[in-house]
Amino acid sequence: MTSYYPIMLNISGKQVVVVGGGSVATRKVTSLIKAEALVTVVSPELSPKLQQLAKENVIQWRKKSFSSEDIKDAFLIIAATNSTNVNKLVSKSASPNQLCNIVDNEALSQFIVPSVVQRGPLTIAVSTSGANPKLAKKIKQELEVQYDDTYEDYILFLQKARRQIIEKIKEPKAKSELLEQLLDSQFLTLTKAKKFDEREQLLKRILKTKTFSK
Repeated sequence: MTSYYPIMLNISGKQVVVVGGGSVATRKVTSLIKAEALVTVVSPELSPKLQQLAKENVIQWRKKSFSSEDIKDAFLIIAATNSTNVNKLVSKSASPNQLCNIVDNEALSQFIVPSVVQRGPLTIAVSTSGANPKLAKKIKQELEVQYDDTYEDYILFLQKARRQIIEKIKEPKAKSELLEQLLDSQFLTLTKAKKFDEREQLLKRILKTKTFSK
């Protein structure tokens, strides 16, 4: 089995080509748009959702069958057609310096896409390295329950609080202790209870304590 190297890839503003216009391609395009990629779809036909995205100029649509010229400028390529032969042709046409994913054949892919739970800046990825995608999906569903929508606000709060600590506290030891205190379960409990004012007051108290103890 292939041993994969996990990585979070910044594709904002990068040229990405998706070959295929059906339901699988639609899911791939949706996630690529969220990552702010510049998406081109190559397919004679598109799903209704992709047609709407093309109409709104969110994606570019090449209404044609695939040819090797379609991916020459792509940073990342996803072959998501229902034709094994077309998907193989996409893989064969990609250069060694391009990242290419063949949705029905991980052996021909330079990368695979994990199941993902997204809560604002928090991203939790699950992969079985292609061994059993359904297990990855099951684990994802379990994580979605454990890390519910509350975590988006919680992570944004932690992000803001971390900036405050870094800006206000200069002594390394005190800074490290405060960053550790941010993980106190009280902050998450107050977030889940939507007691945001109390959460801010708690943060102010611990900041004040460290400020005065310098």
